[in-house]
Amino acid sequence: MPHDRLCWDVPVLPRATRTTMRLRDLPEWQQDVAITASSVGIGLLLHALGWSPLFETGLTPPGWLHPVLFGAICAVELFRRRAPMTALSVGFVLLAADSVFGASMAVLIVFADLLYAATLYGPRRLSRDMVPITAAITIASVVVMMMFTPDLRTALVTGLAVLPFLVIPLWWATNIRQHKEIAGAERRSAMQLARISELGQRAAIAAERARMARDLHDVIAGHLSAIAIQSEAVLSTGNASPEPTRSVLTSVRENSVRALEEMRTMIGLLRADGSGTDETLAPAGLSELSSLVESARASGMDIEVRSDIDESVTLPAAVNLTAYRIAQEALTNAMKHAPQARARVEVRLVGGSLTVEVVNELPAPSASGDGTGTGLLNMRERAAALGGSLAAGPSDAGWLVRAVLPIMQARP
Repeated sequence: MPHDRLCWDVPVLPRATRTTMRLRDLPEWQQDVAITASSVGIGLLLHALGWSPLFETGLTPPGWLHPVLFGAICAVELFRRRAPMTALSVGFVLLAADSVFGASMAVLIVFADLLYAATLYGPRRLSRDMVPITAAITIASVVVMMMFTPDLRTALVTGLAVLPFLVIPLWWATNIRQHKEIAGAERRSAMQLARISELGQRAAIAAERARMARDLHDVIAGHLSAIAIQSEAVLSTGNASPEPTRSVLTSVRENSVRALEEMRTMIGLLRADGSGTDETLAPAGLSELSSLVESARASGMDIEVRSDIDESVTLPAAVNLTAYRIAQEALTNAMKHAPQARARVEVRLVGGSLTVEVVNELPAPSASGDGTGTGLLNMRERAAALGGSLAAGPSDAGWLVRAVLPIMQARP
């Protein structure tokens, strides 16, 4: 029947388990109060059953002594978690006083709980000393028995009977503490791994943002610089003949269209899932070098090109793109800082590396030297990413940018 299945589907916990779970949900001080109240109830029951004293020592205690000592050790039990070592020390004194007059089972049970709490909640260094402390307490109990009991056998039997009350709580608390320490170490390790993973993700995001910044700079800066220079040239001509103006504006339009095309290509690459081979998303390469040079020439530069690369040479995609971007950035810098200057672009294969050189005449002293240095930084980062190198600075022929890109290292 459905009702039967429902009954079987619901797990039924034992009453003791449910009570323990509810006790653990309480604040710590309430747990200690509940444990002490349980000890009081057990002690009153044992006293009513006549389990006090456990043995005869020849001394007759007042009728109120055992209940008072039991009440005192129960009061100490309230501090079992907040001051475990102090509670154990005071409890030992009360146990010794109780043992002089024959001891009581109730006091011994509470002291066993104090030993358990000291092992579980006490300082780590002192908790390791609980074994010798327990041995000392056992020996002390035998000595006390021998002082008041002439029979050595009775003293030894009583001492051995007390031993389980001390060893079992010690063993139990030690195991629980070890499990807690292992669980704590695992939690800390998990937190450290999560932190390392988070730092790795942040580093990956930062690297990706830096790469995107380089791509944006390389894609847009060159074309916009050409547009700005050509527009300035048109404005500076005044009422010049329409034919040169038309030629410059045509170049401006071509640079604008080219910038938009490369921007769309980059956005398409970012959106692609990497599973396709759409040729429309192919990044720029040295095959576009001629278009790049023509754009720079339209800005008024006189550029000579020397290249060993033709259709028969297949370069790794990363090397092809990096070589093009470095040439593009070098020509862009030349257009900005040395407009109308002569320049030379040389691409050649040397051993297992591709060398890209762009050299232009140094700008006149009055030329603008403004710049953020982003272009040079991007070129160096691109070369370093492939295990190559880049050098930029003045030379005998002018300003020289030379990049050496290893080919074999860049192959998949």
